[in-house]
Amino acid sequence: METKEFNELVNMTVEELEDWLKLEESQDSGWGKADGSGESVGHESGRKIIEILKKNPKKDPSNYDEDDLGHMRKVVSYNKRHLAQEEKAKQNTESKSFKSLKNWGHDPLKT
Repeated sequence: METKEFNELVNMTVEELEDWLKLEESQDSGWGKADGSGESVGHESGRKIIEILKKNPKKDPSNYDEDDLGHMRKVVSYNKRHLAQEEKAKQNTESKSFKSLKNWGHDPLKT
């Protein structure tokens, strides 16, 4: 996987993603984690994306570790799949698709 794809698809800044994840509506979409915490998989992904962005603000490919790269692959796969399927995410900001994409670091309104 190219880290370039991750950095293109994740079009939200750390601050934008942090602010989004604080909102109740960010919790309203996606699959619940199996641990019973009530957090969705996408919401947890958003927190991991923030860690990756903070750890490597210059986006230097040599500064990512295997854990980062593994999560980055998931993010690229998720975003590509959902962007291909979900044109409505751009049209309906109340849709689960829109909210879910934002949890995964992609703001459809920015593209």
